[in-house]
Amino acid sequence: MSMDISSVAKGGEATTKTTAAPSGEALRERLHTVLLSVGPLVAALFIASLILLLMGADPLAYYGYIVKRGLLSPTGLQATLTGMGPLLLIAASLIVAFRAGVWNLGGDAQFLLGAVFVAATAPLLVQVLPIWATLIVSLAIGAVAGAVWSIVPALLRAYQGVNEIITTMMMTFLGVSLANVLVKLLFLDPSTTVPQTRTLPVEDRLPRLFDTTVSSGVLIGLAAILIVHFVMARTAFGLKLRVVGANARAAVHAGLPVSRLTVAVFALSAGLSGLSGATAILGQYGNVRADWNPAYSLTIVPLVFLARFNGFATIAFVFFFSMLSIGSESAARRMGVPNYFTLVTMAVLLILLAITETLDQRRRDRKRV
Repeated sequence: MSMDISSVAKGGEATTKTTAAPSGEALRERLHTVLLSVGPLVAALFIASLILLLMGADPLAYYGYIVKRGLLSPTGLQATLTGMGPLLLIAASLIVAFRAGVWNLGGDAQFLLGAVFVAATAPLLVQVLPIWATLIVSLAIGAVAGAVWSIVPALLRAYQGVNEIITTMMMTFLGVSLANVLVKLLFLDPSTTVPQTRTLPVEDRLPRLFDTTVSSGVLIGLAAILIVHFVMARTAFGLKLRVVGANARAAVHAGLPVSRLTVAVFALSAGLSGLSGATAILGQYGNVRADWNPAYSLTIVPLVFLARFNGFATIAFVFFFSMLSIGSESAARRMGVPNYFTLVTMAVLLILLAITETLDQRRRDRKRV
């Protein structure tokens, strides 16, 4: 998928760029940005509807079940909000990396290793520490586990110029395999017949919000995405990362420590992915089973690009995806549609996003000429 990260990275600053332009042109640019964000999503849902028709299913009924279950049902809405926590942290991880011109595609392994180490240690920590201390230490363990797994790709990219797409994908394969080995051997709960870690009791997990089943992990995710948005848009550190992402050679000539900034970006991005894994365990699952891999990272990539790396827009897209994921389970059972159909929709969305970005890049090139 060929995309101009530097141009997309400025999407969150669209209002700043167009303030000096005539009002008509500024309005057209804003509408164009909205079209680039919403258009591929609408088109993907339309194509998915056609696929449903070919499968003999009624698209209106299918999406009606999704909305009813994931949004209008009290229990479904609570599940949707709870599921947003880890997804928002993954999105924050991707925004940090992409705005700095780094393709950290190893988030799935970073997430999973963070989850495994937290699932293995939290049930032991809660026996010697207060619950609040256990939660804080566990969140830190997840973040550190994710960050550590990014060291090799970070150093290779920063000091050897090795393409991080290749190295992070390779580290993902190794990380997922390592996580499964740890669950089946080192962290295995001997009291269960299914290979899994020990289970953290429900009362020792992240507190619920008010009198609902919504995990406070969603607040951690919201805080992370908003902090990342503020740091990238309003701070000197964020400006440095955006400069490195837009033009690394210019950043070197400007005297920026590009290598150290690259390592820092990897650590922050992977740390947020590991924190996402910790939040998933502490707020939702309580343990990790062998061969479990929700593959959140690659699924969230198109949503982050649709949001133009804007934190507020990302929250809206993540909410939509979480609702789609929760509601599709019910819709699939009722209509005989495969459970993985949501992934088909996301794959179509990714293809349309690549096509849209390519066409938009050609439009910008023609305007420059």
